[in-house]
Amino acid sequence: MAWNWQIPGWPGFRYDTGALAPLEQRFLLSSGEILGAVHHVSPPERDQLRIDLLSDEAMKTSAIEGEMLDRLSVQSSLRRHLGLAPDNYPNKPREQGVAEMMVDVYSTYADPLTHETLFRWHDMLLSHDRRLEAIGAYRRHEEAMQIVSGRFDRPAVHFEAPPSEQVPEEMDRFLKWFERTAPDAADALPALTRAGLSHLYFESIHPFEDGNGRLGRALAEKSLAQNIGQPSLIALAFTIERKRKDYYAQLEQHQRTLDVTPWLEWFADAVLTAQQVTLDRVGFFIAKAHFYDRHRERLNERQAKAIERMFREGPDGFKGGLSAENYISITGTSRATATRDLQDLVEIGALTRTGERRYTRYRLKLSQTSP
Repeated sequence: MAWNWQIPGWPGFRYDTGALAPLEQRFLLSSGEILGAVHHVSPPERDQLRIDLLSDEAMKTSAIEGEMLDRLSVQSSLRRHLGLAPDNYPNKPREQGVAEMMVDVYSTYADPLTHETLFRWHDMLLSHDRRLEAIGAYRRHEEAMQIVSGRFDRPAVHFEAPPSEQVPEEMDRFLKWFERTAPDAADALPALTRAGLSHLYFESIHPFEDGNGRLGRALAEKSLAQNIGQPSLIALAFTIERKRKDYYAQLEQHQRTLDVTPWLEWFADAVLTAQQVTLDRVGFFIAKAHFYDRHRERLNERQAKAIERMFREGPDGFKGGLSAENYISITGTSRATATRDLQDLVEIGALTRTGERRYTRYRLKLSQTSP
């Protein structure tokens, strides 16, 4: 069976606009909700919210490719690139590169997409990788660009991209399409449709030696931001990482056809889920601010350290809840002191307690104020 770029009519993707229209409407409504929610966060706290959301995306877009990053190093690099007060955590090359790219995508979303934009992102992302022949440039190797799995002697080919010699022409056409379909342009497309097509289109060209998945998701973020007129800050990579197998299956299926309605529906659902994740994150951030307004002056040093650690786990908290053993490990205190501290936190309304004896668990008691 031919790959999509070998099918007559490429890159004329076909899809059902009627099926996508309700999803496009939901996206616009949710975008307004996120904007309204963020306005409930004070300006200083908004900086930390950006750090949290961007670091999550940096971590997850790398995790989709099987690369695990140091979160604190990512956040330290983000602070530096956003011009915020630096911390003393070391900036590692891999983490610094993805953080720099994320900030560039965030801050230049309205700029036209050019070859130089993509080369800059690729250089930021992979300048540390000395294995690659071409960094900050399209691939040049003569062998086929394939995505394979399985045994070395019997590989399963999931996709084969156009030969390297065709990439410059394909990317010229892609960039013209991206510009032509932008908001207020000649062939403007709705937000989800344009972002979903741009990701599939780019991944089907696969123009770089490595990093195509991360760059393709950055392109989708740029496309969405252009359509809503501001950085999207949605948890797209976070959501895709949770659906990783399905994501790759959808890409593989739709790199063999130009009929892409199911892909666009899948992608739209991922974006809408990502928007809800972001709304939940913003709500958690607001609840955290309210929590500290109520309790900050009532916490001793040990309690403050444990509470900070609990908040670091995010909206889902410690899996199964915080135990006395967790508290002792975090604070380095004795069991008797841990028992008193935890009881005090329950009495002042900072924590809730469930279970008995060794099954006792504690969770943050957050206000239910909606963003």
